[in-house]
Amino acid sequence: MKELVVISGKGGAGKTSIVAGLAALAPSKVIADCDVDASDLHLVLEPEVVKEEPFFGGSRAHIRQDDCTGCGICRDYCRFDAIVERDGAFEVDEVFCEGCKVCVEFCPEGAIDFLPAENGRWYVSKTRHGTLVHARLFAAEENSGKLVTLVRKEAKKAAEHEGVDLVIADGAPGIGCPVIASLTGADMALIVTEPTPSGLHDFRRAVELVEHFKMKAACVVNKFDLNEDMVREVDRYCEQKGIPLIGMIPYDDDVTRAQLVGRSVVEHSNGPAAKAIEGIWSKLQGIL
Repeated sequence: MKELVVISGKGGAGKTSIVAGLAALAPSKVIADCDVDASDLHLVLEPEVVKEEPFFGGSRAHIRQDDCTGCGICRDYCRFDAIVERDGAFEVDEVFCEGCKVCVEFCPEGAIDFLPAENGRWYVSKTRHGTLVHARLFAAEENSGKLVTLVRKEAKKAAEHEGVDLVIADGAPGIGCPVIASLTGADMALIVTEPTPSGLHDFRRAVELVEHFKMKAACVVNKFDLNEDMVREVDRYCEQKGIPLIGMIPYDDDVTRAQLVGRSVVEHSNGPAAKAIEGIWSKLQGIL
């Protein structure tokens, strides 16, 4: 089984649009949306949920009122101001609780439990392009790396069950914990960039991350015709790093039109962007 992860050094580079196009073109695969902080692949794949499960990525404190003497020590020690007093009783504000467990350790009465907290939900869905494993992290939660790992694990399990040999994952943007969790152990990274100074800067950071994991990689430049001088900078950097530049997608209004009707551009159009993504998929098959 091969696992292709599509990433970008910054948000808004077109990563998810390209994943949607690859999902439409690949005949036998499972799709994983690993951008759990801001997932949007479902907007163009119209998933029908067949399995939904809670995600417990951490724990939070809970004060047992029957055993609490109201001494306030837990409030004094909480550096996140998560212990509040309401109607003469101390409670834990779940929004502010970071799960550090200090209050549990210092409560003289042992009146504080440390319970698993539901941080999000994960799903297995059917789409017109096959199985999609995706997730939703609740607001203000910070356990996205664990949830990404779970999504990838379930996607591989689904691929094995269905007898398919490819997982296409939409990774998170940037280079932080969710991206590292998206890449670890994968076979190949497809790095999407755009021809802007910030795009090139963040592309270089993404390449350094991929190099750290000693992964096979390839590059795609989206909306290349907005700044062809910058494309040459990307090309020179790819040549320096030994990374093949396997596709350049032009700016195309059909991409937006496709999104408005909930479709990938390769399903909606036969225009230049769709043809470019078809060419990228053709090259990816050879590399994989």
